[in-house]
Amino acid sequence: MTLNKSLVWFRRDLRAFDHAALHHALTSSNSVYCAFIYDTDILDSLPRADRRVQFIHDSLAELDAELRAMGGYLIVRHASAHEAIPALAAELGVDAVFVNGDYEPQAIARDAAVAQVLEADGRSLFSFKDQVIFEKSEVLTLQGQIFSVFTPYKNAWLKRLAAEPQALDAFPVEPHAAKFAAAPADARLLTLAEIGFEPASVPLAAGMSGAAALFEDFLPRAPAYDEARNYPAVKGPSYLSVHLRFGTLSIRHLVRTMQALIGNGGGGAGAPVWLSELIWRDFYAMILFHHPRVTERAFKPAYDAIEWEAGPEAEELFAAWCEGRTGYPLVDAAMLQLNQTGYMHNRLRMVAACFLIKDLGIDWRWGEQYFALLLNDFDLSSNNGGWQWASSSGCDAQPYFRIFNPITQSEKFDAKGKFIRKYLPQLAKLSDKEIHAPWLAATRVANYPAPIVMHDEARKKTLERYAVVKVQAA
Repeated sequence: MTLNKSLVWFRRDLRAFDHAALHHALTSSNSVYCAFIYDTDILDSLPRADRRVQFIHDSLAELDAELRAMGGYLIVRHASAHEAIPALAAELGVDAVFVNGDYEPQAIARDAAVAQVLEADGRSLFSFKDQVIFEKSEVLTLQGQIFSVFTPYKNAWLKRLAAEPQALDAFPVEPHAAKFAAAPADARLLTLAEIGFEPASVPLAAGMSGAAALFEDFLPRAPAYDEARNYPAVKGPSYLSVHLRFGTLSIRHLVRTMQALIGNGGGGAGAPVWLSELIWRDFYAMILFHHPRVTERAFKPAYDAIEWEAGPEAEELFAAWCEGRTGYPLVDAAMLQLNQTGYMHNRLRMVAACFLIKDLGIDWRWGEQYFALLLNDFDLSSNNGGWQWASSSGCDAQPYFRIFNPITQSEKFDAKGKFIRKYLPQLAKLSDKEIHAPWLAATRVANYPAPIVMHDEARKKTLERYAVVKVQAA
């Protein structure tokens, strides 16, 4: 069946190549419109100078330019998406709206509401898999159950991919560009001011070109990723997480490239580890889809019995953590990196999260919400999965008695204090040995706080706090 007119609704897939929804719309329609909605249901809760909104705004400019080069254009609206899309579909007179699927509870509810209105109007909503390789229930145990442990999931994921290599096939766009609806003379994008936002500094290039440049830069470093990724002062990660979040690159292309690198023997020990990180994305998306309760409660119900610190003192400790003044340099430098750039090194996310939960005794949900507010690459499933891992309450999480020592983590992964000195210049004159625990230094640093808790004492309290888990699980 060929449709007359269709609308592709871009969300977290801001690219004009290897795009499932766009490909299917172009190959099944006579004329295709493209749209993006600055969704007020999401944006109204954000600060007016938000790096992610700036990133989206910059990426949309490149997306529109690419679509125009192929004969199309991007319609941009600022409204509640669940109302704007059906209204735009009616305005354009399209037969169907094409989207790439989203697995977050609010997105699922939004899409269901849109589909209901479209159906009442005689239109359809078609959804396609695009942001993951395998979704929902595509990777199951031999008993047909949902996985809750990563390693067997990964093994099953790799086995399915080996059996179905077509899962990595690209969805071409340019060969079908003749189907794009041409732009009217007055078509233009919205400015940041028109959607109520101010310019924000984003520490990396946005859009498809920014993603491509970062990936090309990473490829020669991929073989060493397994080790280099642990050191925040080293250029170890790919820095592609925000591009993965907003879909300015293709996950299929990333996996195909890693497989080729591994297959030809040039991937070293690092490429398989980086591929595992991509599989973790699928895993956490699958967990969120099947267990939406994790957005509010522990994946392991027994951990909901834990009594966290509360009241004014806990709020003061939390503020110190947020502002990077805990007295533990690696934790503070990590939080300052987040506050100043919207990015935090992955090793430091674990260190900072574990410190909040197991040194300060504060509910993991407080930290999860703070990261959600500031991370450029905030992704609900991965952020929630990471925080539940740190709190030991999630699927395949670290054992509750595994408590990171912020000093030894600092000594091991920032031995010379290079990362610490970048964000805490007041500690620059301390020796490489002293910088990890300034309160023990021979010379007191006047403008740096003493530790707000002592780790050894906090560790004992944490073990007592988590003792309830044994009782609940018994």
